[in-house]
Amino acid sequence: MTGEPTAAPGGGADELLPAADRLLLIEQWARRHGVDAARRLAKAEDLADAIAAAIVPENTVDTYAKSWRVWTRFCAEAALPEREGSRGALVAFVAWMLREGRQNGAGYAPASADTHLAAVVIGLRQRGCAVSGDDQAAARKALAGLEVKLLQAGQRRGRGQAVGADIDGLYAVARSCPDTLTGDRDKALVLTGFHYASRAQDPAGLQSGDVTLHPRGLVVAVLTGKTKHSVRNAKIGYATDPEICPVRTYSDYRERLVAEHGPRWTDPSTPAFVGIDRHGHITGGLVPDSVTRAVKRISARAGVPISWTGHSLRIGLASTGRQKGKDAIAIADQGGWARHSRSLLGYMQRDDGWDDNASAGLT
Repeated sequence: MTGEPTAAPGGGADELLPAADRLLLIEQWARRHGVDAARRLAKAEDLADAIAAAIVPENTVDTYAKSWRVWTRFCAEAALPEREGSRGALVAFVAWMLREGRQNGAGYAPASADTHLAAVVIGLRQRGCAVSGDDQAAARKALAGLEVKLLQAGQRRGRGQAVGADIDGLYAVARSCPDTLTGDRDKALVLTGFHYASRAQDPAGLQSGDVTLHPRGLVVAVLTGKTKHSVRNAKIGYATDPEICPVRTYSDYRERLVAEHGPRWTDPSTPAFVGIDRHGHITGGLVPDSVTRAVKRISARAGVPISWTGHSLRIGLASTGRQKGKDAIAIADQGGWARHSRSLLGYMQRDDGWDDNASAGLT
């Protein structure tokens, strides 16, 4: 047993019992069931804590750690205690982030500040610090108001919305990829990613055994690591035009990988998409950041008007599917969105806003 906070019974990672409350709980168990039973129950709590920590996605853990570092920098500069999440401290934290919170002295975009605020509240509670809902709400209200002030002052921070991939872009990518293993990997990464609406972390987490051939195409078992409902088997059929067929492209890439680097790459536990350095050496699997960089590099090489990001393939399936008359539920199921997802509707409406527009054709 440790002095760290522990997960509350029935609670998640952000619902933790401070160490003092944990000791009180163990004392209650001892009175009810005896000392030996209390010890066993305490060990069971330790196991539950360990499992809860193990199943939190790595990107979530990274976000919490990064946000806590931002909080500690703020507290050091403001001479405030780290383990005190009062209304004033949280509001001051929000203002500081927007004003100068980044390492280079610039202010964060409001969306990033919102993410850091949420993670810091969780971090404070994990460390046994009480943060009331009213105090957190006051900080969020301040953030919303300050964001309006930034907009009124002409400051629009952040990268803005990513552009969606489209069919013309897929042709450009396919034609610009060199006849090398790297080129085949790049082409397969983009063409398959477009058809299952990939996020940057999706292809990075795929093993070759997760991508299986079917008489009608490919089945991609996508695991995002958030909930059991995030596991989906996305089906990708053969394309009419072989030039941009994701099934043929992926099969050619894997065959070339085995031919050039040996039969060990037939093992289903190997990465579906490998990292390759400029000398043609395999460096292992991809990580989300390398997928994002690869998509940007591939699209720039293809000469698409606006470079794609790691989210462009995901947006592209939604918007192109809508253009082609695909059912919204079918699009949601293919990309792993909730069937009434606001983000999905937003992606689809990007093109609706041009084609189904009250001002179109008036002049």
